[in-house]
Amino acid sequence: MTIEVHGGLESGLPPDVEGTVVTVGSFDGVHRGHVAVLEEITQRAAERGLHSVLVTFDRHPLSVVRPEAAPGLLTTPDEKKEILSQSGLDYVAFLPFTRALSQYGPEQFVDLVLRKRFRVAELVIGYDHGFGRGREGDNDLLRRLGRAHGFAVDVVAAVESGGSPVSSTRIRAGVANGDMERVGLDLGRPYSFRGPVVTGLGRGRDLGFPTANITAPGGGKLLPCQGIYAVRASLRTEIRSGLLHLGPRPTFAGSPPSIELYILDFDEDIYGERVRVDFLKRLRDVLPFGTAAELVEQMKKDRDKAREYFAGLDD
Repeated sequence: MTIEVHGGLESGLPPDVEGTVVTVGSFDGVHRGHVAVLEEITQRAAERGLHSVLVTFDRHPLSVVRPEAAPGLLTTPDEKKEILSQSGLDYVAFLPFTRALSQYGPEQFVDLVLRKRFRVAELVIGYDHGFGRGREGDNDLLRRLGRAHGFAVDVVAAVESGGSPVSSTRIRAGVANGDMERVGLDLGRPYSFRGPVVTGLGRGRDLGFPTANITAPGGGKLLPCQGIYAVRASLRTEIRSGLLHLGPRPTFAGSPPSIELYILDFDEDIYGERVRVDFLKRLRDVLPFGTAAELVEQMKKDRDKAREYFAGLDD
C-alpha cells in the first residue's frame, strides 16, 4: 500500500500498526541491491509479526540540497511506485523531501521520522547507508541510536556484479554510456521509459520503415546516449521487438532530435497510445548519410542485425 505523506508527524499508517520493520532511502532505480534490502525487511517483518515499511522520498534529495548536482532519475515516482507494488511490502511511504527535512540531524531524523512517524521496531539498511543532514549519520551511529531507543538495526551486505557493488551511481553511468546489457543485469530488469506516440513528419513510412515518434519523458528521467537500440515495446496487451532511434537526424538537415520506434513486423496506427520501451542493447551510433537511399540500406542492415539479436535471446 502506498502512503502519501503531506507533513506534520502523521505517517499515514493505520493506528493498529504498533511496530514496523523499516528501511529508508531514495531507492532510485530499485536495483538488485535495493531488492536485497526489501527482501530482508519483508522476511524479518514476517518472522516478528510486524509490518514492513519503505520510507522513500518524492524527489531526489540532491534536487533540494544541491540542485546543480542532482542526477537524472533512473525511476520517476510513478515508475518507482509500479515497481514497488510488486515487492511484497506492506507499506511504501513517499515523504516530501523539503529544505527543512534536509536540515534534520541524524538523531532528529530517527526521533521525528523513524520513531514517531513510522513506529520503527527494527531498521534494515544497506551497507553504505548515510542519513540526516549532509549524510552525517552512518551505520555505527544508527546502532548506537537503536540501543538508546530500543530498536534493532540490521545491515545488508552489498550485492556485487562484475566484482563491484551494484549502485544507482554505477547504473547511471551505464545508461549514459549506452551499456544497456550491463544496466539490465544491475537492475534485474531492462531499463525503460514510457511516452505517448505523437504525429511525426512521416519520413520513416516514406522510406519503407514506418516509425512511431515518442515524446521524451519529463520529470528528470535519464535517457541513454544517442544511438540505435534493440528494444522491446509494450503496447496494448503485447510485447513486440523493435529498434529505437534516439538522438539527432543528421541525414535530414534542420531536423530536430527524435525518439523513433520501429516495431518489427508491425504496421498499425498507434497514435495517441502510451508505449513502454525496454532498452536491451545499443547497436550503433547515429550516423550521417549522404542520401536517403544510403540511410535505407543501413536501416535494412540494422533490421537484420536486430532480428539476429532477438533470435539469439529466444533460443
